[in-house]
Amino acid sequence: MEKERIEALKKDYLQGFPAFCGLRADRLAFGEMDASFEIRTEHLQQDGFVHAGAIATLADHTAGYASFSTADDGYRILTIEFKMNYFKPCIGHTVVCRAKVINNGRKIKVAESEVFSSDKGVEKLVAKGTFTQMAVHESKISSAPPAENDRKE
Repeated sequence: MEKERIEALKKDYLQGFPAFCGLRADRLAFGEMDASFEIRTEHLQQDGFVHAGAIATLADHTAGYASFSTADDGYRILTIEFKMNYFKPCIGHTVVCRAKVINNGRKIKVAESEVFSSDKGVEKLVAKGTFTQMAVHESKISSAPPAENDRKE
């Protein structure tokens, strides 16, 4: 995969809600992506563990960009189904995700994400997800954000 496409996809990864969550694009190659975030108070649930939704967001978004790296020009990736398994509470300093495409169809792609807690160089597998995604031509979707006055508060 060309360096320019890698950089463009890594930049695209860091927009909207994922950017708000503090996600980082660490590594991208054809059909693979690694990403992470530093754990902040806002990521925690009531018992002090990283919230399952934060883990799912990282896993889904990273799997999506692993698949995006395999898509034809002019196509975007949309998740159509996913399943997460959580193995243990996520605590530590950083949450790390490693995603890879396991079935690279032209329109339907399947990727897996493994999510690890990381603290002082020690990683522990905390969750794993499987994601089914569809390649959709960009002319078929609107990525424009709602107008400021259309947003619900």
